[in-house]
Amino acid sequence: MQLKLKVTAVAALALTTGFAFSQEVVTIGHVGPTSGAIAHLGKDNENGAVLAIEELNKKGVTIGGKKVTFKLQAEDDAADPKQGTAVAQKLVDAKVQGVVGHLNSGTTIPASRIYNDAGIPQISPSATNPKYTRQGFNTAFRMVADDAILGGVMGKYAVKELKGKNIAVIDDRTAYGQGVAEEFAKAVTASGGTVVAKEFTTDKATDFNSILTNIKGKNADIVFFGGMDAVAGPMLRQMKALGINAKFMGGDGICSMELVKLAGDAAGDNKVFCAEAGGVEGAQKAGMDAFKKKFKERFKTDVQVYAPYVYDAVNVMVAAMVKAGSSEPAKYLPALAATKDYKGVTGDISFDKKGDLTAGTLTLRTIKGGKLEELAVIK
Repeated sequence: MQLKLKVTAVAALALTTGFAFSQEVVTIGHVGPTSGAIAHLGKDNENGAVLAIEELNKKGVTIGGKKVTFKLQAEDDAADPKQGTAVAQKLVDAKVQGVVGHLNSGTTIPASRIYNDAGIPQISPSATNPKYTRQGFNTAFRMVADDAILGGVMGKYAVKELKGKNIAVIDDRTAYGQGVAEEFAKAVTASGGTVVAKEFTTDKATDFNSILTNIKGKNADIVFFGGMDAVAGPMLRQMKALGINAKFMGGDGICSMELVKLAGDAAGDNKVFCAEAGGVEGAQKAGMDAFKKKFKERFKTDVQVYAPYVYDAVNVMVAAMVKAGSSEPAKYLPALAATKDYKGVTGDISFDKKGDLTAGTLTLRTIKGGKLEELAVIK
């Protein structure tokens, strides 16, 4: 009898210890395309999350009086909406406490409904389609300016600064590409410019001769592409082969060093202009430079585009948990929504009622000497 009681007591202690241990682990999901044509961007984002989690665990964080260990559950959506929703459901079923992602608007938007239905906070570091935060979901947040701002600034810049007279617009039919292209075209017209051609392709296309030949016939002096660097690079090469000397513009999807590699000598000095949906200036640059340095030391590669925004998203989410004294989504969600002036490496972070940044910025860049060179930070 005494032995039986001891065994029962040990079993009870094991169950209690196991329960306590499970309560001390906070799992944050991250989703990005770590396979496919833009895997370099997805991995960049994932590395930003890895770095944040590693630093939080090294520092030691207490939530509601308990010291916690953070765990990252990283998933691949391959930039495919169907895979994106499947992965979102997987994270919900795993009962993650929050999600940072997805990268693309085309995967972020459909996944956001799944997270919202489950009451799980989601912060996208890079999805720019305005629809994402205009669905009425109180679980959706964004770390960058949206396409209405990005496309608008680029359209005005094309007319006012680059003096474009005949402007062609191409999009890849994704939620991101089509959205930013439409906003760009509207801004061109509003600024007094002329859109001479509207063409479309896909995010997996490699042959653009037909649409580029049509654009050449319209004497376009600027070509805007709504899409990603994996398509933009070959497009630039084919423009050069066809003798199209127009300047090439795009949003944050093409604003990477991967574009420089893919385009080769077709990306000449001051020929390509793009906008990153974020940016810092002045004293805040020191923090961004320090982040990029430690990122390279940790992963042996440079930041592509949005790793800093993922890093900040993880830390903002955890800061809300600490403030609320709980990692339970329903309890820390109000604290996340109330985020104000959080000091991140990407700048001061505050959310409005929709979940957008109250002060989103853009960084205009051009390619010069085989590198992306900053032109201006616009607020």
